[in-house]
Amino acid sequence: MDQPVTVLGIESSCDDTAAAVVRGVPGDMQVLGAVVYGQTDLHAQFGGVVPEIAARAHAERLDVSIATALEQANLPLSAIDAIAVTCGPGLIGGVVSGVMMAKGLAMATGIPLYGVNHLAGHALTPRLSDGVAFPYLMLLVSGGHCQFLIAHGPDRFERLGGTIDDAPGEAFDKVARLLGLDQPGGPAIEVAARGGDPARFAFPRPLANKPGCDLSFSGLKTAVLRARDDILAGQGGLKTQDQADLAASFQAAVADSLARKSERALEVYLALNPAAPTLCVAGGVAANMYIRTLLETVSECHGTMFLAPPLALCTDNAAMIAAAGVEQMQVRGPDGMGLSARPRMPLDTQSASMLGSGKKGAKA
Repeated sequence: MDQPVTVLGIESSCDDTAAAVVRGVPGDMQVLGAVVYGQTDLHAQFGGVVPEIAARAHAERLDVSIATALEQANLPLSAIDAIAVTCGPGLIGGVVSGVMMAKGLAMATGIPLYGVNHLAGHALTPRLSDGVAFPYLMLLVSGGHCQFLIAHGPDRFERLGGTIDDAPGEAFDKVARLLGLDQPGGPAIEVAARGGDPARFAFPRPLANKPGCDLSFSGLKTAVLRARDDILAGQGGLKTQDQADLAASFQAAVADSLARKSERALEVYLALNPAAPTLCVAGGVAANMYIRTLLETVSECHGTMFLAPPLALCTDNAAMIAAAGVEQMQVRGPDGMGLSARPRMPLDTQSASMLGSGKKGAKA
């Protein structure tokens, strides 16, 4: 693709309604406009995301999001070359909302439509932020996913391993609730941990001695629960310092697990002798600066460049979806009106599912 294209991206896979306009060619793109409407306040009293509430909020905000992104870009809809929309994986009500909006726009205007895997959006973020060359090693770590991937191209991802149970972001949310901290749990735990002692509690590093790149966080979450209950039994409540120490010890265990498995993933990746070896991290948990610092140290020890996207591109956003659309236009044609929304949509379709399959397809 020699000529720059302008792509409208739409993202609604969980609890963020987002739209963005990106212009450029693969590996050299610019965000012209981007907006994200979060739903934290809508779900706060429930302690987590309520799918029905999320879907309704998406339906109410998608048109406003798109109009705002176009206004920021100072472009009319007629200037858009393609529409890229998250078609999975995610909460099905939200995914359907975005897909139907994109279909309606495409049908009304004749603009080509591209369905994008939400995980591909995260995995291709380094191409948007830094123009990283293929192949690169990607640690995709978020609220619902945790995978080590070698990105060979815009539509070819090789999974080296990942979580066999809870994703790190999910564990952060659950542990935050255990400690009486606010939601979302990731930022709350990171703030609390700054005043804590990460060595006070010797939490496990599950699967640390098992070969390969797989991870587990369910047992770690249970260990935090038991440590909290021991404190409650002994003194009747959690002091602020107890919260901080539990948060710091938990965060250190997650970061250490990710760092150890990153070393193993790097060994596999570096065996390919990439011209510009790079370890990238993306996803909501990539916003955690403690985890970033530890991963950067691992990269330096292996003589590998480390890249983490700007914080605005770590969490769910539509700029990554639009950028993935730019990449997809290079390798395939558009989707038709038969594009479907999918709650499950693994990136590496050649590898066996890590979490099993069901009527809705492979989980991961």
